[in-house]
Amino acid sequence: MSSTVIISAILSMLAGIGIFLVACSTMSSNLESLSSNRLRSLFKKVSGNKLIGDGIGAVTTAAIQSSGATSVMIIGFVNAGIMTLTQAATVIYGANIGTTITGQIVALGMTGSNRLSTTVIFSAFAGVGAMISLFAKKDQVKRFGGIFSGFGMLFVGLSMMSSSMDTFAKLDAVKQFLAGISNAILLVIVGAVFTAIIQSSSVMTSIAITMVVTGLITLDQGIYLTMGSNIGSCVVALIAGLSGGKNAKRTSLIHLFFNVGGVVVFLIIGFLITLFTGGNVDFGVIFEHLFPNVPQIQLAMFHTVFNTITVFIFLPLTGILVNIVSKIIPDKADENTEEEGRLYYVDRNMLKSPSIAVAQLKKEIVNMADIAMRNFICSLETISKLDFSKQEQFEKNEKEIDYINKELVKFVVELAKLPLSDKDHKYVSTTFHTISDLERVGDYAENIMEYADTLKNEHQGFSESAVSEIAYMREHIEKLFDSIIKAYTEQDKEALKEAYRIEDEIDDITAKMDKNHIIRLNAGICTAIVGSQYMSLASNAERVADHFINVGKMINEW
Repeated sequence: MSSTVIISAILSMLAGIGIFLVACSTMSSNLESLSSNRLRSLFKKVSGNKLIGDGIGAVTTAAIQSSGATSVMIIGFVNAGIMTLTQAATVIYGANIGTTITGQIVALGMTGSNRLSTTVIFSAFAGVGAMISLFAKKDQVKRFGGIFSGFGMLFVGLSMMSSSMDTFAKLDAVKQFLAGISNAILLVIVGAVFTAIIQSSSVMTSIAITMVVTGLITLDQGIYLTMGSNIGSCVVALIAGLSGGKNAKRTSLIHLFFNVGGVVVFLIIGFLITLFTGGNVDFGVIFEHLFPNVPQIQLAMFHTVFNTITVFIFLPLTGILVNIVSKIIPDKADENTEEEGRLYYVDRNMLKSPSIAVAQLKKEIVNMADIAMRNFICSLETISKLDFSKQEQFEKNEKEIDYINKELVKFVVELAKLPLSDKDHKYVSTTFHTISDLERVGDYAENIMEYADTLKNEHQGFSESAVSEIAYMREHIEKLFDSIIKAYTEQDKEALKEAYRIEDEIDDITAKMDKNHIIRLNAGICTAIVGSQYMSLASNAERVADHFINVGKMINEW
């Protein structure tokens, strides 16, 4: 065989791998966009029930066709404090089951007669999907086109890999070299290293399937390469974990221990089988008997069985695994993570799943609004009573608002660059203004604390009637805030109408506060200094109401 043919086969294999990776990415992004609402509701159901966690991990990974994306997303949830380590562990277990769907799809695509195989039929989906994406006007229909294109490209890439494997199968030197790699541990290492390089266990499994089908390697060799791909797939999660906090690192370590542990268990089982049968039976022989004459199905089914059994082995050991990683990465006594602040619901790792990131972004914004409102109420209480006992907490909250503002803007900038549905894109584009409005609420609260400090230094304070007016104004702003949060979280336009009505009342209240202040000033009840602080407070309160209204009316843009 000429060197030209060999080089052509190598290039075809590289092209096939490239097309396969692009296909996985295309399918993943479009599937996720279409199923975003379902995925969001699924993750809300993660609880202490381990089987529910497994099911959610399996369904999510099957839906987005990427165990790496699921694992990275889970690390983001743990890092943000949304999931416990135990919950994250069970979802990761399930993700390993969900990822076997790709292997089953590939195996299905390699069945059929020589005249018209399913590979050819499924490959045609690439053209169908491309035309749908090109001519469709609705975003949702385009997403379906993207899924069809990705699905078809999956088999185009598979076909190119398969044809290159056929070429290699005709080379005696290649077959002899591969036949010499019979050590199970070495095969596992090869599978792990290759998967770590390309960062896709699906590609490694698919390559193993095509090599088994073309006769380049035995089924038993393919099984151990596939087992190694499970270890190599941990690289994505480990990289994500390194950039996070201690719980993110613990989660990535759980992922590694789980995958390595499963491989170790099956290596021991494989050794015992060959030992007690005198080398006559191995995993390959077992699955050849279970699924005769279909090597692609044999390997795909082993992959599913392997991951499923591993889950059931480790499920009861989850608590022990969590304790082990917690001891390996312990809490530090002098660790102070709240010096500047933290994001409560979002983490950069969530950017791997834009639709989930959008849902978490809304929660983070509502949390920022809550902190800003608490500080505003604290400032009113302080200036009314001149009681500065909560000042330390106020200053801590103000630092947190500034931190969230800065980090959340960075997060939104990155999120806006990702492929989003039309609705999500519209929402994300409005969040810059919303974050700015909430930061301004915090600034006005800070102003009021400064007015309180001025009164304290002057040994003066507000009259009882002024304090009563402040309490009345505060009551209305609290009602306004509740209506705005309801409108913002539920896109409730009736709640927004109620907020507008309350805002009109607040405008009247602050106007009356100014008039009453003039009356008190003329009657000598308050001094000019007190009056100046009071009028500034009333003006700031009115602006706070305006900023909350700005937050609420953004729902008209979505």
